[in-house]
Amino acid sequence: MPAAVYNAVVRVFSLEGKTALVAGASRGIGLAIARQMAEAGASVILAARSEEELRARAAEIGGRAVRLDISDPQSVANVAEAVGAPDILVNVAGTNIRKRFEEYSEEEYRLMLETNLNGIVRLTQRIGARMIARGAGGKIITIGSLMSLVGLPYLTVYAITKGGLAQLTKVLAAEWGRYNIQVNCIAPGFIITDLNRQMWKQPEMLQWLRGCQANPSPGTPEDVAPLAVFLAGRGSDYITGQVIAVDGGYTTTAVWPFEP
Repeated sequence: MPAAVYNAVVRVFSLEGKTALVAGASRGIGLAIARQMAEAGASVILAARSEEELRARAAEIGGRAVRLDISDPQSVANVAEAVGAPDILVNVAGTNIRKRFEEYSEEEYRLMLETNLNGIVRLTQRIGARMIARGAGGKIITIGSLMSLVGLPYLTVYAITKGGLAQLTKVLAAEWGRYNIQVNCIAPGFIITDLNRQMWKQPEMLQWLRGCQANPSPGTPEDVAPLAVFLAGRGSDYITGQVIAVDGGYTTTAVWPFEP
């Protein structure tokens, strides 16, 4: 590849000179995104509850750590004040409780809404307002889920939150486009993280997946992070309001035993 072409490609994907706040960055998808954004040249602020672990991860990538309890409005306000107006906001923080709908307690319902939806709404509202006031545009990337797009059993409350994030993405894209702020949502498929690792150790789950999607294996956080890096850079300037699946083909393909 000619040097000029190579340099042009690098510039499109570079995050040099940009500051990224990754909310929920101590592990899993959030940590993978923080690492890859740092590798792309961004100054990364890692935010999460687990302060000691967070500082260690931040030191590894040359980033900055701030404590964030996304379910606590005061913690959200403190972080927004501390970070100012980053160029990039990545909302990853979330939790999950799998059970039959009729068995969810009021406490479980409130916990998941505060963690997965309400806290992210508060943080996005505050950071987005700062992006608007600064007048230099911005990128907002939210990690949704397959439940932003389809339905699976025993995930009702989780699906409520992730469906809400998908709609928030679309409306904010329409509302904030005039400020050159692009808002997109990534919908990871069956990505193995600490939230689901035990479930995917069951052989019947892996056997089921082989008949459900083009790629027969679960993914990793590193499979999701490159899309976040792209959506944070100049190459995505004309992409907004999208819910993009990174799912091995689950939402668009199926496999059957027929062979012609």
